[in-house]
Amino acid sequence: MIKEIHISTLEQLLPLLTEQEYRPDLDRNRSPYVYRGMSDSSFKMYTSLSRNCKGLQKHLEPAILESFAKYAINDDPNIGHSVWRQMIVGQHYGLPTRLLDWTQSALVALNFATTEENLDDMDKHDCLVWRIDMCEMVDHLPDPYKTAVKKKYSSIFTVDMLKELTGNSLLQYDNDMGDSSMVIIEPPSLNQRIINQHSFFSVVPTGINDIEKFLSDNTTNTVKYLIDRNLRWRVRDMLDQLNMSERIVYPGLEGLSKWIARHYYVKE
Repeated sequence: MIKEIHISTLEQLLPLLTEQEYRPDLDRNRSPYVYRGMSDSSFKMYTSLSRNCKGLQKHLEPAILESFAKYAINDDPNIGHSVWRQMIVGQHYGLPTRLLDWTQSALVALNFATTEENLDDMDKHDCLVWRIDMCEMVDHLPDPYKTAVKKKYSSIFTVDMLKELTGNSLLQYDNDMGDSSMVIIEPPSLNQRIINQHSFFSVVPTGINDIEKFLSDNTTNTVKYLIDRNLRWRVRDMLDQLNMSERIVYPGLEGLSKWIARHYYVKE
C-alpha cells in the first residue's frame, strides 16, 4: 500500500524531516527510510534502462555493460571485475542502468523535487518525494539475502555482498528476486557526489515491470509526499538557506554554475 500525504505548508514538512525511530538497543534515533525526489508529481518511477531500451532491456543490458567496461577500463582498471560496480560507475555518468537513485537525506530528496531545468515551470505543477522502508524491503528478500544482510547487523547491501550472493550474475539475481523483491545497495564512495548525496540504489530486477505497483502490492510503509506547486519556491528558498543546493549535490564547477544561475534567476 502507498500512503499519500499532501503538503501545502512548511509546517507539514516537519514530519518528513524528522522521521527517526528510537532504537532502545542503541539508545539512539535511527531512520530506516530512503527518499527519492521527483520534480513533477505526474512522473512515474522508471529506471534509465527501461526508458532507454523499453521491452528489450533484458536483452540489451549485458551488451551495454560489456561495452561500458571495455571502453572505461583506461579510467577504471578494475571496472571489469564486478557487474555491480559497472552499473554504479555507469549510473554516475549517465549510462542506462537498472539502478534507481535514492538518498537517506530527506533534504537531498527535497532538493531534487524543487529543482527544474526550466525554472518557469516551478509553480506549474506539484512535485513529490517518495519514501520507502529499507527494513521492510529486506523482509521480502529470499532467505540467503536476509541471512547475509543480518550477519552484518544491517538492512543494506554492499557491492561485495551482492557479488558474493549472485556470483556476479545478473541472471542469478533476476531469478532470485523474481517479481516480489529487490535489493537496496549502498554504493562505495567512488566520488564526492555520491558522498554528498548520501546515495543509495535499488537494484530493480527484470521481473518488476512496474515499480510503483510492486511497492503498492508488497509494502505497507511506503509514502508518497505530494508538495503543492505553490509551495515549491518557498521550500527551494528554505533549502538554499540550509546550504542544500546544486553546489552541494553536484560538487565542482557544474554544480556551482547551476546554483548561481538559479540564484540570479528572474521570475516572470
